[in-house]
Order: sequence, then C-alpha cells, then structure tokens
Amino acid sequence: MHLTVGYLATPTGDDGVALASALARTFGATVDVVLVVREEFPDGHPGRVEYQQLLMRKGEEWIAKAIAALAKDGVTATPNVVVGDSFAESLAAFAEEKESDLIVVGGARDGFFGGHTIGPVTGALLHTSSIPVALAPRGYAEDPDDSITEITAAVPTRPGDDNPLPFAITLASAAGISIRMLSLVSAENLAEASSAREVRQLQVDAAQANLGVAARALPDAPEIDSLVADGLTLESALKKLSWDDGALLVVGSSRFAAPKRIFLGSTAARILAGVDVPVIVVPKDE
Repeated sequence: MHLTVGYLATPTGDDGVALASALARTFGATVDVVLVVREEFPDGHPGRVEYQQLLMRKGEEWIAKAIAALAKDGVTATPNVVVGDSFAESLAAFAEEKESDLIVVGGARDGFFGGHTIGPVTGALLHTSSIPVALAPRGYAEDPDDSITEITAAVPTRPGDDNPLPFAITLASAAGISIRMLSLVSAENLAEASSAREVRQLQVDAAQANLGVAARALPDAPEIDSLVADGLTLESALKKLSWDDGALLVVGSSRFAAPKRIFLGSTAARILAGVDVPVIVVPKDE
C-alpha cells in the first residue's frame, strides 16, 4: 500500500500525519508527505524569484517536522515540497502519479460540532479525487490510534448509491482485522414506506443483499458482522453507535458521482459531521 499525505504546518496537518502513521503501521504502507507551496509567477518586480525560493526553504523546514513525527512512530516517509496553484489539485496529481492507494488529510478546525469539518482543500478532494481519501477527525493528533483494529462499512440502502463494502473487505483482509457492515435507519425514510417497521425491514434486506454481493465478489473475505442503527434522524441513529479505539469508517460516493471519482453526497456528509473516528471516502465503482 502507498499513502500520499497532504501536509500543512498546522494542527490540521498534524491530524493527517497522525492518521497516516496509524494506517502505515497497520498496512505496512510506504508514505510520501506532500506540502504544496503556492507558485509565484515572475512579473518584473524585484524579489519575486527570491520569495519563491524562501517559500520552498520554509516548506522544507515545515515538512521535516512531519517526517520526524512519523519516524518517531517507526514509519519511514519521503518529504516532497511541490509548487502549485491549488493544494488539492497538486496533491491529487501527485497521488495519481505515484499510483497511491489513499490520500490522507486532516479536517478543517473551524467547525462548531462534529468530528469532521470539510474545509476548502478537503471539499475539493471529496468532489474530484479518483483515489480514496482518508480523513482524520479534528484533534486526532492529540490522542491518535496506534493502529487500525476495526473497519466499519456504511452500506447504502437506496438503489444507485455506491457500495463501499468490497473496498472495506479488501482493506480488512490486507491486515487481517475485523469488519462490520452498518445500515443506518431513520424516520426520515418514512415517506418511502408505510411504517417504521417496514423501513427497518427494507434497510435490513438491503444490507443482506449487499453482504451477498460482497461475498460473491470476494469469496475469501473475513466474517462480517451486520449492524443496524436506527433513530428519528440520521444523527440520532449515529449517536447510538459505539466506536472502539482503532475504529475506521468507510463510506461510498453519491449516485451522482462520475465513475472512478469521489462525489460526497448529503448522507455521507451528515455521517462525517456525526462521527469522531477516521473516515475513508471511496470513489464510485465503474
């Protein structure tokens, strides 16, 4: 496995590095840490070239701290300071060139609630990336996991939504860790059925169908626990879930995503706001 880590010399950047450390130790991954310096185009003014060089030197100083933090955890990483107009575009291009398995970033720090807040860089990645994006919740670096010990896949219950379960199974199989399948049921779906009981049964049936699909696609997959969480709203259903140390959640892209691209749907966005564990968002399958 190869990880491309987007780094900023901020607490957000530290969160992403801490998640990369846990992932690298779990999956034996190689790591590239990338810091993007904004390009300064020569415009005839004196000092513009020197300023670009100063930014590069500062970038190398900042990224050295991330490399040192990973080394302290026993993870060897390669520093990369690149010049580009857009952090998200430069990071995605680097990851594609390296054929990375995951892009790892930290979330924004300016929200008022929830474990994950989508900032400009994360938002751009979650609507364009062709590579799965791993998101560290706010403050993850303050109490990071040593490794990933359990993977939960939030399976879709509506036709057309992409199913992240096969990706989650592949990930769990690579490290021999446990996996569970999560279906979220809320009264918001009552318009689609005559009763809450019927909604729950529809969701359970959909979860079992997804399990069957995954079992046929990956016959050697580990045993999967199936979990249904329900509530009046999606948020209240999420609050009923328990997360152990080392938990990781995998969600899929919206039905509106282009093939092999991420497009964060409204349900996945609400899930992100309602959990405080690392989340991987998977591009839509072909």
